[in-house]
Amino acid sequence: MTIEALADLFKALSFAAYAHRAQTRKGSGEPYVNHLIDVARLLAEVAGVDDVDVLRAAVLHDVVEDTDVTADDVERTFGARVRALVDAVTDDNQLPKAERKRLQIEHMRHAADDVRRIKLADHCSNVATLPESWPTARQAEYLDWSERVVAACAGANAALEHEHARRLKAARAALARQA
Repeated sequence: MTIEALADLFKALSFAAYAHRAQTRKGSGEPYVNHLIDVARLLAEVAGVDDVDVLRAAVLHDVVEDTDVTADDVERTFGARVRALVDAVTDDNQLPKAERKRLQIEHMRHAADDVRRIKLADHCSNVATLPESWPTARQAEYLDWSERVVAACAGANAALEHEHARRLKAARAALARQA
């Protein structure tokens, strides 16, 4: 990665950290930006992604959905390709939760591999950090749904799929110990 690409990645990370500055992870209370860093790290380290636009989209993947940043803001700051990647992983918060979850699975079946890799890394991060405050049934439901999302991403990156399977197994074992 060039110094310019690295600077672009840090710019996206700084932008996302500021946009999510008041947010923490459910359950752990850790700064939300840690999740964004984890998603980009998984893409680079596990999937071998070195495309700076994909890595920038990874750290920005929740910025439109969870903050007051708009898709136009993302495009103006990071370009059309990053916006398209972020748009492709952004849920429509106007829809009911069940419909958003259903559409996420459906969309991933037909999404570009870069989009599916971001989604895979996101789910790897999420299943490893389920909120302990959630009831067991809600945690189990999330794990089942995550497994369906990842199945819809099949073929995008074998290493991320394997990492998700490993983390899913560990999360289910931890859940079984709680019950």
